[in-house]
Amino acid sequence: MDSVVFESREQLFALMLLAAQRLLVQQDLQTLIAVQSPPSPGAEEQYAVLAPQLVEYIRLKAGQQGAIEHPRSTADPERIYLDGCFDIMHSGHYNAIRQAKMLGKVLVAGIHSDEEISRNKGPPVMCMKERLAMVTGCKWVDEIVENAPYSPDSAWLDRCNCLYLAHGDDIAVNSDGVDAYGALKSAGRFKVIKRTEGISTTSIVGKLLLMTREQHETSSPTPASQVQEENERHFLTTSRRISEFSNRRQPEPGARIVYIDGSFDLFHIGHVSTLRKARSLGDFLIVGIHDDQIVNFHKGANYPIMNLHERVLNVLACKYVDEVVIGAPWKVTEDLIKSMNVAVVVQGTIPKYDESIRSLRKGSMDIHGEDPYEVAKARDIYIEVDSEIPIETQDIIQRIIDNRLNILKKYTRTAAKEERYYTDTKVFISEA
Repeated sequence: MDSVVFESREQLFALMLLAAQRLLVQQDLQTLIAVQSPPSPGAEEQYAVLAPQLVEYIRLKAGQQGAIEHPRSTADPERIYLDGCFDIMHSGHYNAIRQAKMLGKVLVAGIHSDEEISRNKGPPVMCMKERLAMVTGCKWVDEIVENAPYSPDSAWLDRCNCLYLAHGDDIAVNSDGVDAYGALKSAGRFKVIKRTEGISTTSIVGKLLLMTREQHETSSPTPASQVQEENERHFLTTSRRISEFSNRRQPEPGARIVYIDGSFDLFHIGHVSTLRKARSLGDFLIVGIHDDQIVNFHKGANYPIMNLHERVLNVLACKYVDEVVIGAPWKVTEDLIKSMNVAVVVQGTIPKYDESIRSLRKGSMDIHGEDPYEVAKARDIYIEVDSEIPIETQDIIQRIIDNRLNILKKYTRTAAKEERYYTDTKVFISEA
């Protein structure tokens, strides 16, 4: 097939539709898409972006609908492979994992090494050990493959005994500037899942980059969870999403119920470790998650970084958690203990509040030094578990501040890519 020259955006999309209808054969997919200088000023860059996306669209459609013949693989079609950096885990990651699991019976998660991420995207904020712990702690993940390649091929999927790889509808570009999943799309071994709206590691890092050292150390700025840029895509929490993440189970009669509370902001390895220990003390773990106003009052500065609903979904994705209390009270009261039949109240050795902020609040409606676990201690049901991994939310923020220049370069690239996805390629995809 000869080179295709299109003179307008409308012509390009008409060609996309025609290609999908006719399901072009594989040799046609190698066509060089030539872009004629468009009549409207400033549109060259737009067409340059759209041209390669047309090729990917045709390849994807053809592969999905069986127009391309592929060598048969003996890999298990019920084993689904999903890979990623999983850096600063958020509900978008977890929702992608959940959707991928719905495509089969076993979900294999591939985790890229620090070096692989740096080579293809830029330096990660969280190290391999931390990212591995977060994925291992996810309730939808069955198997883990470490040091996964950024651009997997059919041989890699066969090695993992997975017939298909699942990924969002955005294009992942590797260090060579090509689609990291192009080979699997051509082989018909790629399944599309819906990208979660309004949440990404890029958007979180963008918020944190706006927090200068002075802002971070001040006790009065607006919580980052409430910061909205003019063009920001909002994270929308629906009852369906919460239901999808919920375990939908009740404690058995006579079960030993454990309660732990906190902000669980920028969900990290320390949180997962403490939740695992708390769960081991009983049969059913309930996690109380404080709302944005309570967290900001007791921790100050720009906290929380993630809003209440984002934090709730992150905690619900953890395999050690049975139930959550959305907007839990700061103090564990007698009424809460009786209403939920709590047998044990747990906290880690890292306190959930900032003592320096509590000192600043003296004389306000907060009683300085008041113990939120006073009632539990009086009933002799309070247990403190060792926070064996000494990491807090502010430590993650400090990493970004200390490595600001390198992370800013990465953010600039990924933010531009994300903006192109929303403005040029995003279409409706039903969610699993």
